[in-house]
Amino acid sequence: MSNRVVIVTGAARGLGAVVARHFHCNGYKVALADIAIDAAHTLAAELSADQETACAIELDVTRKADFEAARDALIGRWGHVDVLVNNAGASKVVPVMEITAEQFDQVIDINLRSVLFGCQVFGQYFADRGAGRIVNIASLAGQNGGSATGAHYAAAKGGAITLTKVFARDLAARGVTVNAISPGPLDLPIVHESVPADKLDTVIASIPVGRLGSADYVAQMALLLASGDAYFANGACWDVNGGLYMR
Repeated sequence: MSNRVVIVTGAARGLGAVVARHFHCNGYKVALADIAIDAAHTLAAELSADQETACAIELDVTRKADFEAARDALIGRWGHVDVLVNNAGASKVVPVMEITAEQFDQVIDINLRSVLFGCQVFGQYFADRGAGRIVNIASLAGQNGGSATGAHYAAAKGGAITLTKVFARDLAARGVTVNAISPGPLDLPIVHESVPADKLDTVIASIPVGRLGSADYVAQMALLLASGDAYFANGACWDVNGGLYMR
């Protein structure tokens, strides 16, 4: 894997950082793309002090030009890119009847517009090369309409799943696969910080396997879908939710 290059958006913290670390530990050169560039630099330096195999890239996922600049920078740095993980996401929990136009647009831009731009820019690049993998991080909320993270977030993640299928169909004949992963509640610091203990206990009790999910497992699935052996997995939404949503 030493010659394979992955770019992970929203990689400075949370699930994105776990995914980036997992790819790096498995031999990939990793670009940590995030608008929080200082945090991205800190993690990149932790992974590769000399920046030989990890680097930070400032990227606003709501801007297509930033994806294009990141693509060009990585080609200049490492010669090519093999995998895009569209992970960046954000939300603010607001009752559905109180979501403002500004709040809706912001969440849609970060969680859905980013998937469109990432798939357009890197999908075309991969198609021109005749090979590539795209993994979009969606959410259980986009499947079951859950409002715990905000209805606008659920709508955006549902859209990301649909875009995954559209791009998968469009790019498949040119050697590019596009898949989504939809995690349920994960054992991450942000979850413990943002959800009161009593409510978190209720969430855990509702999960058939009786525990929160592992960010490492999501990262392992992303790694599998990024591999050359995963050529027949395409346009799928891979569920990691402990049985909260079965289909």
